[in-house]
Amino acid sequence: MTCKDLQQQFDAYLYGELPSSERDSLESHLKECAACQSELKQLRRLHALIRERRSPEIPPHWLVRCRQRLEEAIEREEHGWRRLAADWFSVAPGNFPSRLAAMLTLILFGFGLGWVLRPGASKVVPATRQTPQLASFLGGDLGHISSISQVSPDPESNKVRITLNAEHRVTLEGSLDDPHIRQILVDAVKSYNNPGIRLDTLDALKERSDNPMIQNALLYALQRDPNAGVRLEALRCVREMNWNPELQQALIEAVRRDANPGVRVAAADALVQHALSQQDRSLLPVLQNFAETDSNMYIRLKAMAAVHELRQTP
Repeated sequence: MTCKDLQQQFDAYLYGELPSSERDSLESHLKECAACQSELKQLRRLHALIRERRSPEIPPHWLVRCRQRLEEAIEREEHGWRRLAADWFSVAPGNFPSRLAAMLTLILFGFGLGWVLRPGASKVVPATRQTPQLASFLGGDLGHISSISQVSPDPESNKVRITLNAEHRVTLEGSLDDPHIRQILVDAVKSYNNPGIRLDTLDALKERSDNPMIQNALLYALQRDPNAGVRLEALRCVREMNWNPELQQALIEAVRRDANPGVRVAAADALVQHALSQQDRSLLPVLQNFAETDSNMYIRLKAMAAVHELRQTP
């Protein structure tokens, strides 16, 4: 595991929630890695600052309201078979014959779908070998594609398999070096309406975060995707990019304006990590502003600790 992977375990380690095998591995690494020792020391200091502050009592009705909102959000984001069945085969209460017909239709639909999606049902076509039919919609315009069924990156081969539904079901396979594969994935991130597909697409694109076109798509998802989970995944992907002014500004704007607290905290963590690891004092004014004005206590404390360390370091 890399230092970055191990550092993601620090919180669980400090709270005593890390499994013994992982804890032993982490402690062995800490004995030899000065960078991780420094990161853990900073996190301990942040935890100490948090413990010093008095935590406000949360009224019981807030917890009830938060749980209700969480359930409503999960319901809105649900794209499973129950939602599909409810939308397609809903019947009036008490109408038993219609209900029975709907149930039989659903069973037959499921059997037929299983047959259509059986292994080998769709032909795998290398993206570099375009047939006349493929050429009609491989131009980066998702308007010619009725839907995307699956995006499956393969880390071992560095290839991506994309299952598309156009006039016929077609599965393309190729690397991100292929302009057609790259264009379809970039367009999917920016305009496809299924958040699950957008998540899988980000997972595929992050392997080539050095490509300017892909960098633009990752930053677009971080700043504009309507789904907080997709924005959070985009943020994780952009942390693999080389630092540049566009990335820095996107992270600052995420801390300032994102509606989701998790995205804001993760963006603040990315800014602080860069500022401390690179001793980037140009971020001091930004971090000072967060420490003084941000509405999130964690972000204020994190920024405050970073400002203190940057000023103390010669």
